[in-house]
Amino acid sequence: MDRIAITGGVRLEGEIAISGAKNSAIKLMAAGLLTDEPLRLTNMPRLADTRFLGLLLRRLGVEVTEVDDEDGPSMVLHAPEVTSAYAPYDLVRQMRASFNVLGPLLARTGHAKVSLPGGCSIGARPVDLHLKAMEALGAHIDLHEGYVYAQAPRGLTGAEIEFPIVSVGATEHSMLAAVLAHGVTVLKNAAREPELEDLAICLNAMGAKVEGAGTSTITITGVSRLHGATHAVIPDRIETGTYAVAAAMAGGEVRLTKTRADFIQALLDKIEEAGADVIPNNDGVTIRRNGARLKAVDIETDVYPGLATDLQAQFMALMTLAEGESVIRETIFENRFMHVPELARLGADISVQGGEARVRGVPALDGAQVMATDLRASVSLVIAGLAARGETVVNRVYHLDRGFERLEEKLGACGAIVRRLKDDRTEEG
Repeated sequence: MDRIAITGGVRLEGEIAISGAKNSAIKLMAAGLLTDEPLRLTNMPRLADTRFLGLLLRRLGVEVTEVDDEDGPSMVLHAPEVTSAYAPYDLVRQMRASFNVLGPLLARTGHAKVSLPGGCSIGARPVDLHLKAMEALGAHIDLHEGYVYAQAPRGLTGAEIEFPIVSVGATEHSMLAAVLAHGVTVLKNAAREPELEDLAICLNAMGAKVEGAGTSTITITGVSRLHGATHAVIPDRIETGTYAVAAAMAGGEVRLTKTRADFIQALLDKIEEAGADVIPNNDGVTIRRNGARLKAVDIETDVYPGLATDLQAQFMALMTLAEGESVIRETIFENRFMHVPELARLGADISVQGGEARVRGVPALDGAQVMATDLRASVSLVIAGLAARGETVVNRVYHLDRGFERLEEKLGACGAIVRRLKDDRTEEG
């Protein structure tokens, strides 16, 4: 199992091009099930998660082709017919977002058998909101032996769906199903993330009629069929925020390109409050810190446009060396402080009570062996390692490979000493 070794204490200087958004790409891939014509996605990230979903889509009858052309990394999805509506556990369990094939399968074929995704290291993340939305659209749902059996032989029917809590996944899933439903669907208390807008733009390019994406009310007028299209995936705001924090942690000056600063404005405000310079550019943002010690800043995660929960672990790493005490409140997921014991192995002083962590800045961190527990936690350990004395080795980096493309290469181009260690040893878990 691969590991990543980081030799800390090197200032970062250079430029990092941000990849396409993972959280958008995987939902756009699912949209390929909705048409018998090719869907071409450009600015596609090359990640373990997109590979996992590609395997599942091929199982369902989608031709998935990865190409590198004048538009950079692209993917073409073509499903002339859906040859199977069965998504087995061995594929769905590898990535929770695979569950989102349920809606497109129902919309296109009128039936589906999809494995429940199972547990999650950062919280329960139940799929009941997804299933209730499918039922509201007219599907008959049965749960049996860990599988969802869904039937809508006469097609789905538009409905008014009000989510009891804001859910990105349930909002996206409902959109994917409702575009081919009969009549009008109105989604209330919908998520407003940029990925929702990206999905709506792609679906509309395919012939759908989606209005209001990016607001709390989305209206979808069903159409009889969708056609092919070409769509560029938006930049990854979590990758953007991660490298912004990394630059602030290590010091120096890093320009992040091919991205949008407004996607992570809540984070950039906090980085600036902590003492780093934040300079928006036409195609991204520059982060600069001259070496002065950062100041402790409190944060609270929230739904968009608030500070993303997927950036909480990274910001906590930044605060481990800040002067003073910072309070970090996690309001989105329970059990999302699993990185705290690993940061403590590097010398961080952090105490946790419920959904609140108190980080008391220390003068220095020291490299050590640490273990990645989930995708975002793993990169927080890399960030801490950039500033730690000596060498930090992050184990279980398959978590990193799920969401960060060419991390060692991108950081290395800015001067960081980061290398991947190939390891044939087996690990439990």
